[in-house]
Amino acid sequence: MQIVTEELLELGLDKSGAVNAEQLILLGLKESDAENFVALSLGKELSDARAELFVLLANIKAKTSRKTIIENYKALQKFRKGETQVSEVNEKSQEKVITPKGDVTIYCDGGCNPNPGKAGSGVAIYRGGELAELWYGLYEPMGTNNTAELGALYESLVIAKRETESGNKAEIKCDSKYSIDCIQTWAINWEKKGWTKKGGAIKNLDIIKKAYYLYNEIRAEVKLSHIKAHAGFEGNELADRMTMYAIETKSEKFVKYSEPIDVAKILKMRAG
Repeated sequence: MQIVTEELLELGLDKSGAVNAEQLILLGLKESDAENFVALSLGKELSDARAELFVLLANIKAKTSRKTIIENYKALQKFRKGETQVSEVNEKSQEKVITPKGDVTIYCDGGCNPNPGKAGSGVAIYRGGELAELWYGLYEPMGTNNTAELGALYESLVIAKRETESGNKAEIKCDSKYSIDCIQTWAINWEKKGWTKKGGAIKNLDIIKKAYYLYNEIRAEVKLSHIKAHAGFEGNELADRMTMYAIETKSEKFVKYSEPIDVAKILKMRAG
């Protein structure tokens, strides 16, 4: 990971001191942020790949040329990993996965028992309306319900990004209004104020920043909506059971559920 500094930004500036649209996207910004991109970018965390690509796109005027550079860089990254199929490895959590075709709906949930206490996160993925995968993990021996919910939302964003890069449409359904508000609403002002707020420190700031920057990167392609918990949505119930499974197995990594997916049996598992 790279921290955005003035020195890094200078490497990516053109002769007029500006950056292009693709560089703004790499910084997690919108075109309307162009005039204030320096203030809005300093202190952010970028992956090494994003930082490298940000510099490579400096002074490239033609949009078609920038597109070619991005495509070539992605191909180089895959070559470095020895990949022959569309896949991605999340740096700290998810295992390597291959993304099949088909639009997806992602249900995410986090749980903690007691609160604070043992915490875990879960995700249920539906492809073409059919249950396709279950994921669980991010176990914390002393977490909170909010950290677990934010973790689940972040992992869902990682999955959604992988899906959109494979040409699929993705929708995330989250039962935590707190988590959604953090990245859709509150973080906008927190970021403008240097990640501070009135009344004290921002709780769970590290995971909020990660989820916020990733959400801004893909928000034009991914729908994020709130649903009520335990209101009859099968995907929400299954994600809930995965949170408890994460706690029972103490799985710190976010991994794919490897047992046969028997919905009726899983729904009989301990609920959060």
